[in-house]
Amino acid sequence: MRTPSLKQKEIDKKWYLVDAEGMVLGRLAAGVAMVLRGKNKPTFTPHLDCGDNVIVINAEKIVFNGDALAKKYYHYSGYVGGMKSVTLDKMMDTHPERVVTTAIKGMLPKGSLGRALLRNLRVYNGAEHEQAAQKPEKLVIAR
Repeated sequence: MRTPSLKQKEIDKKWYLVDAEGMVLGRLAAGVAMVLRGKNKPTFTPHLDCGDNVIVINAEKIVFNGDALAKKYYHYSGYVGGMKSVTLDKMMDTHPERVVTTAIKGMLPKGSLGRALLRNLRVYNGAEHEQAAQKPEKLVIAR
């Protein structure tokens, strides 16, 4: 028996909707990254973007375990003295969708494939989203 290897034209993508209300950030990110990568499908091909599109709503209502709100995110501009840091608590007040996106991005492969997979992700603060025309299926991730 041969192992199937998909070609780009044989890939079938679906839209999934994930409600992040009351979910722990790490568990949410792990489940969404698995669907984005396509590891939940029997036709998973490691070198192709064979995953599905995911919409995450209610990003501001995620929960954290332990002292996670003290975590710091760093950004370096490349210039002398250009290191910036912001705590998770402050980032949740200003841009909660970036917190979810950054957590999911860290669980995807690094390089051009990871950047292509991240384009299949949409994160929204509230319950409203712009992809209602695609009629996404609900995706349940273990809490």
